[in-house]
Amino acid sequence: MKIKKGNETIRAYVAYPERKNKAPGVIVIHEIYGLTEWEPTVADRLAQAGYVAVLPDLLSSKHGKTPANSDSARQLISELEPDRVTADLNATYGYLNQLPAVEKGVVGTIGFCWGGGESFRYATNNPNLRAAVVCYGPAPDTAAMNRIKAPVLGIYGENDARINQALPEVTAAMQSSGKTFTQEVFPNTGHGFLKPGRQGYDTPHRERAWKRILEFYRARLGK
Repeated sequence: MKIKKGNETIRAYVAYPERKNKAPGVIVIHEIYGLTEWEPTVADRLAQAGYVAVLPDLLSSKHGKTPANSDSARQLISELEPDRVTADLNATYGYLNQLPAVEKGVVGTIGFCWGGGESFRYATNNPNLRAAVVCYGPAPDTAAMNRIKAPVLGIYGENDARINQALPEVTAAMQSSGKTFTQEVFPNTGHGFLKPGRQGYDTPHRERAWKRILEFYRARLGK
């Protein structure tokens, strides 16, 4: 389906739970490799857990095409201006929040890799966000953290030094700003371990991480 944003459109995938009453909503933010075959399975899993999940293709409004390969996707992602990403996420939030099946105002995010960083950064830009999950993504500037209203959950792989080296500083900055930030580092896993083919995917830690994510959503968004 497509989400309107001014004169542009954002391609998106939507997954609905089978339930009678209104559901919380979750925005799913893809990795640096763009929207692949894996991310819709994440949206489907969230729908099975009781959430309406919307997965925007954040390359589509600017580039209007599917990258030919992962290298092309990385290059196109690097060309996205932060304000454009925020505007696309705002449009996605607006679309999700007005769906009749969604409990108005009860919307969270989850992002992976680059998308994890964007999930964290979007929490600095949308004071109405109710929960943000950051899966092995970088944190925003510490000054921007002061704007965060939503509780944030961080999911990290033990063997991911590039991201994890900043965790002590990120944790201290969030705590000193009075923000709710909880994080868990899963042993014997690497960057991207929730995705097939990554280090740690074929271990019990993948399901442990998903259990932690869904517990967080139940506490912050309900079910």
